[in-house]
Order: sequence, then C-alpha cells, then structure tokens
Amino acid sequence: MQKWLWGVDRLSTWIGKAFAWLVVALTVLITWEVFSRYALNRPHAWVLDAQIMLYGTLFMTAGAYTLSKNGHVRGDVLYGFFQPRTQATIDLVLYILFFLPGIVALTWAGWTYANESLAIREQTFSAEALPLYPFKFMIPLAGAVLLLQGLVEIARCVICLREGAWPKREDDVEEVDVDKLKEMVNVRDEDIEALDKYVTPKGRP
Repeated sequence: MQKWLWGVDRLSTWIGKAFAWLVVALTVLITWEVFSRYALNRPHAWVLDAQIMLYGTLFMTAGAYTLSKNGHVRGDVLYGFFQPRTQATIDLVLYILFFLPGIVALTWAGWTYANESLAIREQTFSAEALPLYPFKFMIPLAGAVLLLQGLVEIARCVICLREGAWPKREDDVEEVDVDKLKEMVNVRDEDIEALDKYVTPKGRP
C-alpha cells in the first residue's frame, strides 16, 4: 500500500515539477514582448492570450503536486491541536462531501468542454488567433491527476484511522533545511551567536 501511495505522490510531483518550467517560458515570453513592444515598436496580439494559457496550465497542474505535499491552505487554528485520528476523520468527511463531487464534476465537465472546443477548432478572440482547445484539454488532465491524488489522501485517512498515526510521506525539499545548510557552509551555532553579539549594538535587545 505504501509503495502505491508513494508512486502516485511521485507522479503528482513529476507533473508539478515538469509544468513548473512554464514559469521560465512565461518569463522569457513576457520579457521578449516588452522589448519588442517598447524597443522595436512591434507588439504582438497573441502574446497576452499565450500568457493566460501558460499561467492557467501552470496553476492547474500544481494542484495535485501541492496536495501530495500536504501544502494546500487549511484552517489550522484548531486542527493542529487534534489527535491524528480526529484529523483523519475531519479530512475524510471533507474529502467525501466536497472534494470528490467537485473534482469528479470538474474532470467530467472539463472533458466535455475540451471535446466541444476541439470539434469546432476553437480559437482565441484576437487579431492573431491561437488554438484554444489544447489549453482546454488541460482541465480534465489536471482534474484527473488531482482526483487520483485525492484518492491517495483518502487512503491515508483510512490508514490513520486504523493505525492512529499518519503514514509517512516521501521526503522532498520544500523548505530550507537550516541544519543541512549550516553543515554545507561549515557554520556552527557558536559562530552565529558570536556574530550576533558583534553585530547587535550594546543595550539593544
């Protein structure tokens, strides 16, 4: 079971990181368009549509990745104080009542929406039109991957209810590991304290 959970996590992570390169594409595209518009006086009508589609794709494909890292925003004011079984019960109820119906509807409607767009070879409303249907197919794709990751999270809730503890997730670098960073640059806590005393003026807290 754990290998299956981690396998889906790896898939969501790979998709999220692969599409994260769209940030680079967006940066290059916007930079080039600004230069072309203001330096060369040659604006392009299709660039704005391309930016919107690239950002939309980036946003949608990040959903499953973020869920696999337990990174979506939640109200932790009380949740963090609950026992794991209580947390799992709350998550399981919310997944069943809200997540599953919403994501299934998104995936189903998105597939229909994309196929209708493909049937008419839909394009953007612009002087330099771009094909719109490839972007619309990202809706059911992102929905399907998010649904798969959601099923994995439901399985984690069931495991937690049974065992009383959350199953371990695979390690992934999400935040700076301060201890490893200190080790890499050969800095000790004593050095930091000495530097802090030297930098902080006397009489200042």
